[in-house]
Amino acid sequence: MKRSLAAWLCAGSVAALAVTAATAYAQQAAPPPEEESSVATPGTLHTGPKVATPLGIDGKPDLSGLWRPVRTPGLPGGNMGKDEPNFILPFNAVGLRALVYSQNHTVDPESICILGGIPRHNASGLAFEILHTPERFGTFYNYNTHRVATIGANLSFPARIEQKYFGTGLGHWEGDVLVIETRGLRDSSSDHIWLDENGNPTSSQTVVIERWSRPDYHTLNLAMTITDPKYYTRPISFNRTWTRADRGQGQGEYPCNETNNAAEHIGPGAGVIGPDGNRGYGYTNAVLPDAPPGPEAYADVLDKN
Repeated sequence: MKRSLAAWLCAGSVAALAVTAATAYAQQAAPPPEEESSVATPGTLHTGPKVATPLGIDGKPDLSGLWRPVRTPGLPGGNMGKDEPNFILPFNAVGLRALVYSQNHTVDPESICILGGIPRHNASGLAFEILHTPERFGTFYNYNTHRVATIGANLSFPARIEQKYFGTGLGHWEGDVLVIETRGLRDSSSDHIWLDENGNPTSSQTVVIERWSRPDYHTLNLAMTITDPKYYTRPISFNRTWTRADRGQGQGEYPCNETNNAAEHIGPGAGVIGPDGNRGYGYTNAVLPDAPPGPEAYADVLDKN
């Protein structure tokens, strides 16, 4: 079928307009290039007008972005027991023995670039980046590592789950909340893994439930429940908030493996946990000991459980 010159011109004009519009939209919608940004910079809650939560192509909140942790005054950082009485987790007898062992015989796994895993990375004081699609939830950390969970309705765990530092995570939506269940984690009794920064133990029986929500553009919330019947008497609740880093900032490189050059000089344990729930000797003017402290240094923990 032949078309008139006018029809061809008209079709060409429409096509040109479509290309121009698409190009203009792409230029407007494309974010600025991601620049390396210090993950050690703390975050502060946004106090300006609220900006709506961005949505993904599935209509669900898009959790993507570089997120900076917001510290709560008076609560320790990196300690899963930050909301527990005296900042101490509900250990059972086996858990107490595991704690003393980790403090006296195991080097902090992250100090020699072993993966921190889940749930430890959720307690980290460093910023992290999320890349989120309708079917995948990826978190990227400053220790040369990442974690990916699968999202979908009616997902189920395999009969046999390989034990990993980040386990196997399956996610689903409950309204606007992304719920991720993780199983198949490693055990402190046989692997270099801690529950958190303070050297608390975690086991292969641990199940982690994370509930991620983004109520507005600048805010990311996590409500996490950790269940580990091997080491603890009851589930542990852990909640925290992050704030969105400036637009255009992203995760940079971090050559953690270089610290392995000094691995032989790193002593065991997290150090004595102070009355403020934080690790190390920074809470007093105490001089660092020549040798790591023995079980007597954790008498307060043993007495309170």
